[in-house]
Amino acid sequence: MRFCMDWRSVKFDWNRVRAFLVTAEEGSFSAAARALGMAQPTLGRQVGALEEELGVVLFERVGRGLTLTQSGLELVEHARAMADAAASVSLTASGQSQAIEGTVRITATEVTSAFILPAIVTKLRSAQPAIEVEILATNAVRDLRRREADIAIRAVRPTDPDLIARKLMIDTAELYASEAYLRRVGELSSPEKLSCAEFVGFNENEPFLDGLNARGLTLSARNFPVLCGQHLVQWELVKQGAGVGVMISRVGDAEPLVRRAAPWFPPFEFEVWLVAHRELNTSRRLRIVFDWLTEEFRHLQRYSPSSTSIRQSE
Repeated sequence: MRFCMDWRSVKFDWNRVRAFLVTAEEGSFSAAARALGMAQPTLGRQVGALEEELGVVLFERVGRGLTLTQSGLELVEHARAMADAAASVSLTASGQSQAIEGTVRITATEVTSAFILPAIVTKLRSAQPAIEVEILATNAVRDLRRREADIAIRAVRPTDPDLIARKLMIDTAELYASEAYLRRVGELSSPEKLSCAEFVGFNENEPFLDGLNARGLTLSARNFPVLCGQHLVQWELVKQGAGVGVMISRVGDAEPLVRRAAPWFPPFEFEVWLVAHRELNTSRRLRIVFDWLTEEFRHLQRYSPSSTSIRQSE
């Protein structure tokens, strides 16, 4: 027996549900407005209109943030299910598209976005001028299933079975410092001397500190007088002499303002993976960009001083 839905009973609009869901996930109207790329008053009106349509209050203000009411808590999971369904519709439509024009969103770390992607994207745009590229430069992992990006360049292999992953290369990172800093503190020629150095660290610095200590150093929080969550800002601090910092080898070795702070210290090795959603992999536009990135990163691997043979997998 076919289920017949009474469409007249559906009294709300998806855009308002989306505004509610993003506000619930972001915790404030201002953050949700930024995430959706709309004005905060517009987003507030959409949430207010949804509350009026449903006859419930969805949020309570707590300090500068918002918290879900009981009604909001009951509805948010349904809203997430709607978001997943909407994303599936978009993925299917994009996956069936055979056009080689339109936008492809690539997400990568700040360093990859700043130092590696510009040359690759410029060559791509010259060969495929109908393809537009949007780069999301962030160290946070974007959700490909929700179309936050079409392609991701990541340092770890994804575990989601709905994603296609191709291992591009094994890259390395080293410790660097400016000539001015090294003249001030002397050569860092041993673990003892490097353990007395000042480092430029991350806001969430424990993994970096623990990783350095696992390699024979004896560092503490006192060795990190400067912290920053943005890697590009960290790199500028290192170049200006604020302390020792980490950078991928191809970028650090090419920078004239710095040199390897401790050439004897073993480099950090990490994998580079190219990731896309399985359904999107049937799109000609996406396939062109995916294959272009694969070949360009293979070229980087071939001409890297630390080149390591790896098996390509998909």
